[in-house]
Amino acid sequence: MKKRFTEEQIVKAVTRLTNGTPAKDLSREIGVSQHTLYNWKKKYKGMGVSEAKRLRELEAENSKLKKLVADLSLDNLMLKDVNSKKW
Repeated sequence: MKKRFTEEQIVKAVTRLTNGTPAKDLSREIGVSQHTLYNWKKKYKGMGVSEAKRLRELEAENSKLKKLVADLSLDNLMLKDVNSKKW
């Protein structure tokens, strides 16, 4: 089961990690791997909670737009294929 963390929890963990809490202890306390902590640090270092929320919203919107473009491209290709055939 994948546990989702809120932006507040992620920013707090990154802050504690950058302030000197050992990654091994922090990962055991939170219940994530050390690799996850370092990924969060790389992504959220220096951000506030509101900035992290905005980043997550923008990533979700970006993925929706990418799916929309892919669907429209497939539809366009299909229509071109149908239109090119002689009846």
